[in-house]
Amino acid sequence: MKIERAIISGGGTGGHIFPAIAIADELKRRNPDVEILFVGAVGKMEMTKVPEAGYKIEGLEIVGLKRKLALSNFALPFKIIKSLLKARKIVKSFNPQVVVGVGGYASGPTLKAATMLKYPSIVQEQNSFPGKTNKILSKSVTKICVAYDGLERFFPKEKIVFTGNPTRKEMVEIEGKEKEGFEFYGFDSERPVILIIGGSLGARTLNESVVDHLDELAFDNVQVLWQCGKLYHEQLLEKLSGKEMGAVKMVQFIERMDLAYAIADVVISRAGAISVSELCLVKKPTILVPSPNVSEDHQTKNAMALVEKNAAILVKDVDAKAELLVEAIRLIGDAQQKAELIKNIETLGRPNATSEIVNVLEGIVKK
Repeated sequence: MKIERAIISGGGTGGHIFPAIAIADELKRRNPDVEILFVGAVGKMEMTKVPEAGYKIEGLEIVGLKRKLALSNFALPFKIIKSLLKARKIVKSFNPQVVVGVGGYASGPTLKAATMLKYPSIVQEQNSFPGKTNKILSKSVTKICVAYDGLERFFPKEKIVFTGNPTRKEMVEIEGKEKEGFEFYGFDSERPVILIIGGSLGARTLNESVVDHLDELAFDNVQVLWQCGKLYHEQLLEKLSGKEMGAVKMVQFIERMDLAYAIADVVISRAGAISVSELCLVKKPTILVPSPNVSEDHQTKNAMALVEKNAAILVKDVDAKAELLVEAIRLIGDAQQKAELIKNIETLGRPNATSEIVNVLEGIVKK
């Protein structure tokens, strides 16, 4: 059944926002007249990224629980109640045919309101180990779209649909783009490239690993495209001022990720669910460094889903400063291992995930 009105909720990081936008784009591709409303968290990056993508967004004043004792934790119950009441008002007013939650602070209150009001709804669970909110929501949503095997341990088996994670086509379609990529980034096509991506905000350990090995990288026969992230860009510019960078190119954010993937011989990445899904589609030899600063340690579980299939290499965050760049340079010179990693990671890609998720949405609307 054609969907004419949908709410998509979640955000906080690019790993939640860009999959949500991918789902919206597929809905719009199928029905150009569809009305889509996003619900995000006030002050988070979805409040700018979603309008930039051409969609309307409403904000909830919801925050997460701080791990350390903080005064803001005492206000959390009141913010949850306030957000739930506002989410209920938004859902009733917009009257969608279906509501989607992709994770992030705003997703919980929005899906809870939708299920209380009996609207068809789905959780799009990106990780191999779900968080507490999605475990609770799974009891009341209509369907749960997952990207990893074995999630019947956490969710009602009859609600699970294995779709994979949604990715933006323009980021993972890299065939035939190598020449454009080398020209765009000003790199030599005869020398290998290491791509380092720590997420849109950045990853301290990955950044420190590069800084600690900058002298070796600057004079080695490798080129490095290094996304340092929004949080660290200014301080790194200051710290590295006047330093010999060689063929190490530092950027705050990679706008043309397709071209970056196209020229990469080895990719170093955090193990966020969407990053892992993209890497399976671009089929590059990959070293994963799971972040230790995420709930339930789900990045390690995401990484191990590949490592156990010999589809990626794991370097622990605690070992990264000493070992990461050494391992990346070693891997560049190991043609046999690179070929093995490419062969194995290719089997894990789900290129039609976004389309399959929208099929699920259309299916529950019909019912």
